[in-house]
Amino acid sequence: MVQEGRLVYPLSAIVGQKRMLTGLILVAINPKLSGILIQGAKGTAKSTAVRALAALLPEIEVVRGCHYSCDPDNYGGLCQNCLEYLAKGQCLPKTFRRVRIVDLPLSITEDRLVGSLDLSHAVMFGRRKFEPGLLARANRGIIYLDEVNLADYQIVNTLLNVATARINIVEREGLSYTHAAQFILMGTMNPEEGELRPQLLDRFGLCVTTNGVQDPALRVEIIKRRERFEANPLGFYQSWAAAEAALRKRILTAWCLLPRVIVQAPLLDLIVKLSVKSRASGHRADILIAATASTIAAWNGRTKVTGEDVFEAAEYVLTHRGRITPADAIADEGAKTNERQKDAQGQEGAGLSGSSHPSNANISSYLTGPTSQSSGLNNTTSQPVLHRMVKDLIQPFQVKFIAPERDRMMRNGSGRRLTTKTLLKSGRYVRSTLQRRNNDLAFDATIRAAAPYQVYRTRKNTAIAIEPVDIREKVREKRVNNLLLFVVDASGSMVAQRRMVEARSAILSLLVDAYQKRDKIGLVSFRGHAADILLPPTNSVKLGQKLLQELPIGGMTPLSAGLLKAYEVAKTSLRKTPFLAPIIIIITDGKGNVSMGKEKPLVEALNVAQIIAAEHKIKSVIIDIEKAHSVSFGVAQVMAGVMGADYYKFDHLKADDLVQTVKLACR
Repeated sequence: MVQEGRLVYPLSAIVGQKRMLTGLILVAINPKLSGILIQGAKGTAKSTAVRALAALLPEIEVVRGCHYSCDPDNYGGLCQNCLEYLAKGQCLPKTFRRVRIVDLPLSITEDRLVGSLDLSHAVMFGRRKFEPGLLARANRGIIYLDEVNLADYQIVNTLLNVATARINIVEREGLSYTHAAQFILMGTMNPEEGELRPQLLDRFGLCVTTNGVQDPALRVEIIKRRERFEANPLGFYQSWAAAEAALRKRILTAWCLLPRVIVQAPLLDLIVKLSVKSRASGHRADILIAATASTIAAWNGRTKVTGEDVFEAAEYVLTHRGRITPADAIADEGAKTNERQKDAQGQEGAGLSGSSHPSNANISSYLTGPTSQSSGLNNTTSQPVLHRMVKDLIQPFQVKFIAPERDRMMRNGSGRRLTTKTLLKSGRYVRSTLQRRNNDLAFDATIRAAAPYQVYRTRKNTAIAIEPVDIREKVREKRVNNLLLFVVDASGSMVAQRRMVEARSAILSLLVDAYQKRDKIGLVSFRGHAADILLPPTNSVKLGQKLLQELPIGGMTPLSAGLLKAYEVAKTSLRKTPFLAPIIIIITDGKGNVSMGKEKPLVEALNVAQIIAAEHKIKSVIIDIEKAHSVSFGVAQVMAGVMGADYYKFDHLKADDLVQTVKLACR
């Protein structure tokens, strides 16, 4: 199908990825599902599928010439322009067109997204008028944001808030304007490039994880189809026209059927239990599972939701919300449901009846069949608890998104860790200011400031007269990387407590986060009578992982030597790169027993801590590995107080609700 002057690859011709394609179709049938997030590695047809869906959807009726694509039969949702047209006693002109897909570039500015002042109108008439943004163009259509995890936080916040409210309220530059913004939000991301903040992740109704097709025959078929499409796009599309027409007809049928779908009361109980089992926060998951299950039933041509529909819906809704995987929650609840079924045979209302009963075979198919495989979920319910505990110790665990505070310093560099202001004429233009600092002219803001006064000014053969009071400069922000310096206690006190394995897991988790944020990392180890720089500051996270696995352990605990060595590395890095904000991450139990000089080990360590605290450009974090039920000395916590460091107990570090490893805040 032709879309914006080009032929797009047919949806029905995509090989594999059944779960992803079904999820896209579900949000197209029911926009109230709040969009879909597709996670997956590069080259898994994420973008291709989104564009193919837009080309597949049927035409919609709109008001001809309306910027907001108003529905001419829905007077309650008309924009101000259409309402003024009706007020004059004229009929709204109608036309049909395809559903639009609006691509949001990562560089989009807020005024281009939500709308801003119409400059030409202000210059000509001296009055403010609203100029629609991309949210207006996307009304009753699709917004596609590729690499949503790399987009500016403020843009994503605005986008998701409007998607939830289904209305765009603009209050800026003396303007006050409101218009409908009902769109299907589709985002794609590669988790290797960084995670999405939990509060933003929760705003996507559905979530699907895609993986590359592993069947060799199917991979060959993917190559053949792509080659045929590139050689003759029109011919390839025509060969799939019948399949596309059938798919379009099925979507239309589901649209008509959806309002008549019923979710029975026993299934509502099942939905709530699944949400509770997965430990999903709030009630959004419950509502979305019910809506998704209804949509699945309509997609399958039914007006009655079954237990299988609920389980399938739970995998779409709970994958990115629950702290326990949907597979585990489904297996647990399915087992209980089957037990109740056996105990209540022949009794009315004892549970789900008929085809709605989730049998063992049905549950097993969700856990081990193509659906769960494509979503990256594994059936771990049969694994011994001990095996899972050991697995947690030797593998990195998921850390919470590190949300740094706004940086008040002006920095250079590049990366993804800290959001900082910059005086360079590069970076994201976030707003304008009256302050004159680097002659980085904010042309748009300057024109907007001058526009309303043009009718009163003498232009003298110029298009617009600008006074010094109108001039605005750009305020730019950019992301910069950082130096994360890991200081690891490899002494015998750690080994005796069998905590080194756990400490390695924590560091591996932080190394993954460092890679995603493009940070430099360094590794200092202390044991015996000295501290060693195992890894000078580098971008090679793989090298850091290798050295960590080969880390020698045992011996005395020269805590002060480790702190001093970390301080020296951080100071050297600052001299080379002044805009860095090094963060020293100290993982220790604080039981130092070796001095570098004549002072007692603890006193010497606290003295070095004071030296680090005096360097305001260096931030520090202490992760206390001291075992919770052993004799506690609390040295690490005292040292954190002296150093001004963020302090974490390792047991809290791994807790579901308290995993917040490092606050990378540079004030």
